[in-house]
Amino acid sequence: MAWDFSTEPEFEEKLEWMRDFVRQEVFPLETLSLTYDQVRVVIRPLQEQVKSHGLWAAHLSPELGGMGFGQVRLGLMHEILGQSPLAPFVFGNNAPDSGNAELLAVGIETTGSEEQRRRWLQPLLDGDLRSAFSMTEPNTAGSDPTLLTTSAVRDGDEYVLNGHKWFTTNGSVADFLIVMAVTNPDVHPYQGSSMLIVPADTEGVDIVRDVSTMEDPETPYGRFGNHAEIIYRDVRIPVENLVGREGDGFQLAQKRLGPGRIHHCMRWLGQSRRAFDMLCERAVSRYAHGSVLADKQTIQNWVADSLAEMQAARLMTLHAAWKMDQEGQAAARVEIAMIKYYGASVLYNVIDRALQVHGALGYSCDLPLESMYRAARAARLYDGPDEVHRQTVARRVLKGYTPTEVPTEHIPTRRIEAQRQFADLLESLTIDT
Repeated sequence: MAWDFSTEPEFEEKLEWMRDFVRQEVFPLETLSLTYDQVRVVIRPLQEQVKSHGLWAAHLSPELGGMGFGQVRLGLMHEILGQSPLAPFVFGNNAPDSGNAELLAVGIETTGSEEQRRRWLQPLLDGDLRSAFSMTEPNTAGSDPTLLTTSAVRDGDEYVLNGHKWFTTNGSVADFLIVMAVTNPDVHPYQGSSMLIVPADTEGVDIVRDVSTMEDPETPYGRFGNHAEIIYRDVRIPVENLVGREGDGFQLAQKRLGPGRIHHCMRWLGQSRRAFDMLCERAVSRYAHGSVLADKQTIQNWVADSLAEMQAARLMTLHAAWKMDQEGQAAARVEIAMIKYYGASVLYNVIDRALQVHGALGYSCDLPLESMYRAARAARLYDGPDEVHRQTVARRVLKGYTPTEVPTEHIPTRRIEAQRQFADLLESLTIDT
């Protein structure tokens, strides 16, 4: 089968504009101590430039104000946007808003709910509302969503929501939350969960705290990007706030997570490339022990290994994106799982080497490497830990093999079969000799 990751020349021109734009206009904003509300003001002119180049909210269909790009082109875009944590905001596809917009869009397509489009989706796309995705629970394994305990019980024209969630990104600043809950405990978990739109100011929604993490040990409450712990106590939600149909929770989650993992991996490559550039720049600049670091074999190994790992991760990710475009998400499940854990390790390795080559400077806050390093550790956990994705790959691969009493490659057995297969020829060879 031929694999074609190529894009048209016109799109490559857009990518080239993005590279310059992100470096010249977005990178400088990272050095300023701006609040989220200040950032929203500062980036508005930049967002208008993005829209004028036809690159705004490119993950959505044209009827929703996006560009309807496939996963390969989206992946190439995210490779550039991943270089800066602010770039996705400028291009209208920052998490979790971008994923939530996709969820709402799929739900609206299923039910035809123009009210959800008017009240939630369009204001989200316009930047007038902020959202959060509330699925992970503190007392159940996040890697096994069949264990969800949060419930939503139908009571007339309402659902009564009860549960305990945490790591709800932007939960303390969101205008609304999309909550995954069990709506029918009597069926298989894959058919028993649903997603509900919950306005943050609804009675019974208790934002307990913002959880401090390795990435942000000092976490002031209500800062954009924080991860909230939330308790839902008898929260009454209108039935019309159901996303899609009742029981669609798992199906919607997979539609959100599959493309999201490709975008994660391409953003990690953008981060890796930025760290790689810093590594190489330091290597040719720093003089120690009689020569520049670039002359040391260990540093040369770091450069070569980093480049090879990034190239491998890039090709694997583009192949997964291409397969999703060609055959759908289900067909690309193994490829998506592989890039999730492999890409996370590449991200960590490259940043670690870049930090090491800078020594004390890399460890300090004078370079972005220390924050990149802390953030990289989370890549092995969110959207499923490495171990779960490895298990997915192994199980799918092993299904293609059958057990045997004698190994297929057992040479004595193969020799007997070969003697039978070529008996006439072997006999003639014996006669000739």
